[in-house]
Amino acid sequence: MKFVYLHGFASSPASGKAQFFAGKLREEGLEVAVPYLENEGFRNLTVSGQLKVIEGAAQGQSVRLIGSSMGGYLASLYAALHPETEKLLLLAPAFGFADRWKLRLGEETMQLWARQGFIEMMHYASGKLEPVGFGLIEDGLRYPAEPNFLQPALIFHGIQDDVVPVDFSRKFVSNRTNVQLTELNSGHELTDVMEVIWQASRDFLIR
Repeated sequence: MKFVYLHGFASSPASGKAQFFAGKLREEGLEVAVPYLENEGFRNLTVSGQLKVIEGAAQGQSVRLIGSSMGGYLASLYAALHPETEKLLLLAPAFGFADRWKLRLGEETMQLWARQGFIEMMHYASGKLEPVGFGLIEDGLRYPAEPNFLQPALIFHGIQDDVVPVDFSRKFVSNRTNVQLTELNSGHELTDVMEVIWQASRDFLIR
């Protein structure tokens, strides 16, 4: 079996969560790909472009996906479009990705972003402000806020998450029998509960 780990927005394969899960799975003797989702650059980042990166990493195989934040949303989209996907582990998945930016930034900033074509945001991997194009929003609005995948999935979400509130995951699982939500006393990053998540998801992931 093959696993693909999908990092979050403004992150990279070198993130702590990516390395943690890749390391745990490799210790089990399993194959893990951790693609860099920004292969076209942060300014040109789109949902469609990232889905193409995932397709390249999967290479047409049946895969099991692990995704964090935006990577969790992308994993959901990919699974909905690719029924050969087997299972998903979603960490604070950013459901409603394109719509949620208005809630976070406000109408005025969104209008500025659309008008000038980009705004600068902190890129956590590079540690500095970098421009990201409004194409991320325009393209993202083409996709469903809540992808309707049918594969079994586990979601872990922190109740103190102030980036993607846990209510997004609560709403998502409310009418789905294939998805189980575990709420944790943590924030968006979940870095303080990685071992807890691994112990709770290991058998689901590799069986």
